[in-house]
Amino acid sequence: MFESILCQVTEYDSEILESLIELAVEIAREGREGKRVGTLFTLGNECAVLAESRSLILNPLEGHPEIARHITDPNLRGTIKELAQLDGAFVVSSLGVVIAACRYLDAAASPIEIPLGLGSRHIAAAHISAATDAIGIVVSESSVVRLFCHGALIGEIIPELWMLKGYDFQADGPIVKKTVGDLTVVTPRRRRHAS
Repeated sequence: MFESILCQVTEYDSEILESLIELAVEIAREGREGKRVGTLFTLGNECAVLAESRSLILNPLEGHPEIARHITDPNLRGTIKELAQLDGAFVVSSLGVVIAACRYLDAAASPIEIPLGLGSRHIAAAHISAATDAIGIVVSESSVVRLFCHGALIGEIIPELWMLKGYDFQADGPIVKKTVGDLTVVTPRRRRHAS
């Protein structure tokens, strides 16, 4: 699944992009304190994104060392999840440093086409990706993660399916997948001991 996204996004480090997508999937799956949370991340071309946006509140990440704001730092994840409850977008540099939170992205009318039914967060992500060549990653309140590149929707991630795909790689040994209707059950295959 991740490989199909990487084919369309070649200008950014795959480790940073995957960390950001995994964080978005966690937010979509878990929410915060029992409530669904929607948020938006931009990746790359941070100077242009900052120029095309404005701060909604004082930047809560400003002044902290870059190493503490790197998207692969596990200690940052809880902070991001807390800040995701506030309005606005996160701006992440192409090197994976979270530059700002709570940014209002100017979603001026531009020739973008997104599926009907997607809201203002998706329009803002599509616009900013078209205007700046950044990647827009949206966590919708319906728990779907969508990616935008060059103004177009390039991927839709259902968190449970993403997690199952990750389970394929984490399983110790062969696994068994059984599908009954809409339900897929994944279990490790039992090893037979030699008698």
